[in-house]
Amino acid sequence: MKSRCIRATVLATLFLVECLAAAAAPATRPNIVFVLVDDMGYADLGCYGAKDIRTPHIDRLAREGVRFTDFYSNAPVCTPTRCGFITGRWQQRVGLEWAFGFTAEAFRRRGNEWVREPDMHALGLPTTVPTLPKLLKTAGYATGAFGKWHLGYRDEFNPTKHGFDEYFGELLGHSDYYNHAYYDGTYALRDGLKPVKVEGYFTDLLNQRATDFIRRHAREPFFLYVPHLAVHVPFQPPGRPKPSVSKENMYDGTRRDYAAMLEKVDEGVGMMLAELEKHGLLDNTLFVLSSDNGGERLSDNGPLAHKKSTLWEGGIRVPCVMRWPAKLPKGKVTSQPGITMDLSATFAAIAGAKPAADHAFDGLNLLPILTGAQPEQERSFYWRIDRTGRKQKAVRHGDWKFLQDGNVELLFDLKSDTGERRDVYRDHPQVMADLKRRLATWEAEMAKHQPDFLVK
Repeated sequence: MKSRCIRATVLATLFLVECLAAAAAPATRPNIVFVLVDDMGYADLGCYGAKDIRTPHIDRLAREGVRFTDFYSNAPVCTPTRCGFITGRWQQRVGLEWAFGFTAEAFRRRGNEWVREPDMHALGLPTTVPTLPKLLKTAGYATGAFGKWHLGYRDEFNPTKHGFDEYFGELLGHSDYYNHAYYDGTYALRDGLKPVKVEGYFTDLLNQRATDFIRRHAREPFFLYVPHLAVHVPFQPPGRPKPSVSKENMYDGTRRDYAAMLEKVDEGVGMMLAELEKHGLLDNTLFVLSSDNGGERLSDNGPLAHKKSTLWEGGIRVPCVMRWPAKLPKGKVTSQPGITMDLSATFAAIAGAKPAADHAFDGLNLLPILTGAQPEQERSFYWRIDRTGRKQKAVRHGDWKFLQDGNVELLFDLKSDTGERRDVYRDHPQVMADLKRRLATWEAEMAKHQPDFLVK
């Protein structure tokens, strides 16, 4: 009898130890890390052909995961792309078609009329709009954002109002990397809702905060969003805090300055990968890196045509790499077209989080295609610029792209002409007509929405 009691006690103790160990084990649901670089060129990473910029950690993501050749940003500038990601839908549905800032054309709806909004800080992504971080938070994920927000400057638009448990970063489109102020003196740095004075190079601060977030949430599933300000102007490399940014010197800089800025982003990717490995999370974390639009000024967009702020490929085709050893193949290069808001649908799907029926994602869960469970898909993407002095529209369907630049209409076969050098409309008028019909249908769908404001 005594031996039976001892045996029972031992078994009970072992069971308790197993339960405690299970409770302490890392969460089985995948973690999600998304690093969004600002204004990075298509050819600025080693894995995309760069020779003068060292990006070994980002290259590792591609080497141990998937690299896209035909990935697109939701827009040719930052705010609408960020809106597309955070909401998982076309940014036109909420009226955000251009970037907040000095150049924005902003309007409020007054009945059936649009009235100009003179305060560039008055508008932002409404908190009534369902968002990806809110969805993931409801699904049990810890949510953190560290970096450039650019979806509203006022407290009512703060990331913590949109589903992020934590936020540290700069609210505006750009600012001094060292003193964290806009060139007109507007202070941009926040820790949550609180304006904070923190010394240091902005990219370093983000890398540190993001890595610390992983450490503190290693025992629960988490969504980490790191939208860098780099490599957006001002071109301030690490280790050179002076001169401070002014309106006159904002665009000063060299390709070497730009490279040093991007290499700091890569350094942060290495820090996050190391922290994930330290906690045994490396294999079960989906780690994604992309850019919010095409490169500008000091970027290399080769072999693509033009740059940021245009709907030529150089303004909207961007790098994208994904690493998730538990699910994704290693070293895969895919020509499957993708777009920023596909990431929203993908992240929600792997987290087991479903959007409300009246807020279905416009993007596509890419995992079944990347894993081979589904074949590659022929898809349609749409873009529009409707600003004073710049009118452009574009649609890509399959390998065909229709581009209207002002009054000029062009047709490109992107499979044979990635650089958009040869207009083939004369040879394929029926293709042009089909793409224009698709674009008109999309615009009619977007016109059904009645947002309270419009930024274009």
